[in-house]
Amino acid sequence: MEQTYVMEYKAPSEVKDINVVNTYELEMMAGDIIPHGGFDYISGGSGDEYTLKQNVDCFNHKGILPRVLANVENPETETSILGHNIKAPFIMAPIAAHGLAHQSKEAGTARGVSEFGTIMSISAYSGAKFEEIEKGLNGSPRWFQLYMSKDDEINKMIVDEAKADGATAIILTADATIAGNREKDIRNKFVYPFGMPIVSRYLTGAGEKMSLNNIYAQSKQKISPRDVEFLSDYSDLPIFVKGIQSAEDALLAIGAGAAGIWVSNHGGRQLDGAPGSFETLEDISKAVQGRVPIVFDSGIRRGEHIFKALASGADVVAIGRPALYGLAIGGYKGVKSVFNYFEKDLKRVMQLAGTQTVEDIKQTKLYDK
Repeated sequence: MEQTYVMEYKAPSEVKDINVVNTYELEMMAGDIIPHGGFDYISGGSGDEYTLKQNVDCFNHKGILPRVLANVENPETETSILGHNIKAPFIMAPIAAHGLAHQSKEAGTARGVSEFGTIMSISAYSGAKFEEIEKGLNGSPRWFQLYMSKDDEINKMIVDEAKADGATAIILTADATIAGNREKDIRNKFVYPFGMPIVSRYLTGAGEKMSLNNIYAQSKQKISPRDVEFLSDYSDLPIFVKGIQSAEDALLAIGAGAAGIWVSNHGGRQLDGAPGSFETLEDISKAVQGRVPIVFDSGIRRGEHIFKALASGADVVAIGRPALYGLAIGGYKGVKSVFNYFEKDLKRVMQLAGTQTVEDIKQTKLYDK
C-alpha cells in the first residue's frame, strides 16, 4: 500500500458560487482539480463501465410528450416524503468520503443541501463526524445510510448515534456486500486518505489507508430480510432498502417491514452488465403499487431525467456525483448551485410538458422511443 500517495492527498478548498450549464461539464471541471486517485474513485464504475454509462443513456429510451394549452405557469416543485416538506423532488444521495472532493468534507455538502432546502443522506462511510456534519446541516433533516457490521450490537450503537444525531430514516445499503470490480481503483492502488469515524469501531485502522475491498470485507456480507426486520424493530424508524433492482427484491423488502424502496445500482459501481437503474424502475413501481415511497438514483444529470423518473414511479430522486463535483469546484456554494440548477432545469421541463406540480408529473405517461 503506497502511503506516500495518502500523505500527498490534497483536496480542493475554494468556496464560490458556480455557473452550471450542465452537469457533464462539471465532471470535467472537477477532474481538473480533484487529485487523480480521488477523482477516479468518485467518477469510476466497475468492469467495462457499461452499467455506469447505461445509467445515463437509458433515459433516452423514453420520451416526454410536449403539451400545450395546459394552462401552466411557474411550475411548483415542492413535495413531501415521510413527513418532510422539501423544496424540490430530489435529495442528497449517501456517498462515502466527501473529503476526497473538498476539504470541508460532508459538512460542506450538508450546508449546501440545507441552504437549498432538502434532505441530506449521511453515509456510514463518511469522513466526518456527526457533530461536524451537523454544523453544516444546522438542524435540517437527515437520513442515515448504514453499511452493517457483522456484529449487531455494534449496529445498535451506530443506529443509536444516528438517532441521537436526528436521523429520521435509516437507509440499508444491500447491494454492496463486496466491492465491484473497480479497475481504476486497483490500478491507482487507491486507499482512503482519512478515516471513517462513524464506523471506526469495527474497522481495523478506522478506514484510513484502507482499500474499499478491505473495508467491505470487515462489513456484513450476508444481508437478508431478517436484517430489515432487525433494523426496523430496533430503530423504530422507517427503513429504506437501497440497491433494489428487481420487483422480487422490492416485494421481499416490503414483506420484511421496509418503509421505502430505494431503486439504485450504486451508480454503476457494483455489478457491471446490470441494466441502467432507470430501466428497472417501472417494473418495480408496478410491483410496489404505492404501498411505500420509492427513491431513485443512478444517472440523474438533467431535469428531464428527474421528470422521467417521477413519471415512472419514483417519489423523489437522489443526486450523487453532480453534487460532489459541485462540492469540489465551489464547496458548499457549489453544492447549492448544483441543486439550484436541477430545480431550474426541472421547472423548464415541467412547463414544456404541461405539468404544474410534482403530482402532475407522476400522472404523466412517457412514450417509448
